[in-house]
Amino acid sequence: MPEPDREILERLEADGLVRQEPGGARATRRWQGAMARAALELYHRDAPWKDLRLPIAVALVELYGDLPDDQIVRYVETLLPIQAQDTT
Repeated sequence: MPEPDREILERLEADGLVRQEPGGARATRRWQGAMARAALELYHRDAPWKDLRLPIAVALVELYGDLPDDQIVRYVETLLPIQAQDTT
């Protein structure tokens, strides 16, 4: 697994979306709430999503507004393994 983007990880931690633990970064309740709202929004829109990247992107846009596409990609790449770990 690639090393997470330190700059993005620090921003997510400062914003209260992840926390550092001995085993690595973990999602906070605030991030999990944003993910739940994103999943519900996608469900109501009948969005055909198959993996976690789409709800992660929707949650990021909810929290940060319109980020440039390249930033959204960096954030999603950083959050995907954290979110995947928390859903297993």
